[in-house]
Amino acid sequence: MSFLGFGAAQPKLSSEQKIAAAEAELDMVTDMFNRLVSTCHSKCITSSSSYYEGDINKNEGLCIDRCVAKYFDVNVKVGEQMQKLGQNGTFMGKR
Repeated sequence: MSFLGFGAAQPKLSSEQKIAAAEAELDMVTDMFNRLVSTCHSKCITSSSSYYEGDINKNEGLCIDRCVAKYFDVNVKVGEQMQKLGQNGTFMGKR
């Protein structure tokens, strides 16, 4: 099973297919991480913040913690819905 919860029951794959699937999954995880960083940075680190300090302040830290938690919560819910749609055959236009 993959990190994102997809592919629980897949047929046997060749080495090339496994490598391609791992690369695709890595690309998805990297994209998710980059979006998370971008979203939470823009919401929690104000443009007036000084980058001269080595640490984030308490309010920024709390905001980032909440932002990351909400981001992952939504991501899990979206993944669960996509799995349900896939199991019902309604995902990707199948009915």
